[in-house]
Amino acid sequence: MSIVINIYYTGTNGAARKFAEEMESSKTAATIRSEEGNLRYDYFIPMADSETVLLIDCWESQQALDLHHASPMMEKIAALRTKYDLHMKVERYLSDDTGIPAKDRQFIRE
Repeated sequence: MSIVINIYYTGTNGAARKFAEEMESSKTAATIRSEEGNLRYDYFIPMADSETVLLIDCWESQQALDLHHASPMMEKIAALRTKYDLHMKVERYLSDDTGIPAKDRQFIRE
């Protein structure tokens, strides 16, 4: 089982995108990606909402996520959220790690 967290950062005047760009340019995102138990940490821009950035954040266990939340990275992230005056919507999912069912694979082009 893995934990997938979708965080929608929303701001004004391009603030969410600037936040994501600073997370990348400051190497904060790279540091998080290197944390033990991190499976994914990637930013995306929704086509229909240029003021929002989606972070897909995936961890192999609750323990790994708890360690991340206790790390100095959270202070950096919180400071940047404040700097860019961002608001968040969060979704959390548990993956069953069984993969894509055979009946659904027919719709995937590889």
